[in-house]
Amino acid sequence: MAIGAKDHIDKLLVQKYSDKQVDKHEYEQSAISAEDVMRIMNYVSTNTMTQMKLSRRLSIACYAVNAMSANYNQSRRLAG
Repeated sequence: MAIGAKDHIDKLLVQKYSDKQVDKHEYEQSAISAEDVMRIMNYVSTNTMTQMKLSRRLSIACYAVNAMSANYNQSRRLAG
């Protein structure tokens, strides 16, 4: 159990695959450069942040519109 499995299923998987050999373990050139991966990750994170900001602004705008159009009626218990 060199991997350090935490539950019963993980322990069984470690036992099952502990004696397997890996083919092609030598270093091979990647089809995508590390710079491209980092650039794409940056695009994705920027896009996600922009979507979150726009979602927040839309939520605030919708809340304001709903609050302005709400009709507040005085309760009978409080009025009398």
